Amino acid sequence: MVSSGLAMALMEETQFDERNGRIMNPSFAEYHVPVHMDVPDIDVIWTDIADPHTPMGAHGVGEIDITGVAAAVANAIYNATRKRVRDLPTT
Repeated sequence: MVSSGLAMALMEETQFDERNGRIMNPSFAEYHVPVHMDVPDIDVIWTDIADPHTPMGAHGVGEIDITGVAAAVANAIYNATRKRVRDLPTT
């Protein structure tokens, strides 16, 4: 799912035609999403600590990790350039 966060931060953009309000990239043929070669190696770390708030102690591993990725990319760009990026995707 980190790859989805990277896609949101760097690639995915819905393009609108301002004249008629139509979406200009309505299919995956025109909408850029990452493929295997676009995603760097990602280390996944599992913990053996049970979650006391769930019946079986399980942790969720879904889309919760998407939320911080775009902010991390924007902060990395700021640290490198001292320019704050506030629009996604960052270009």
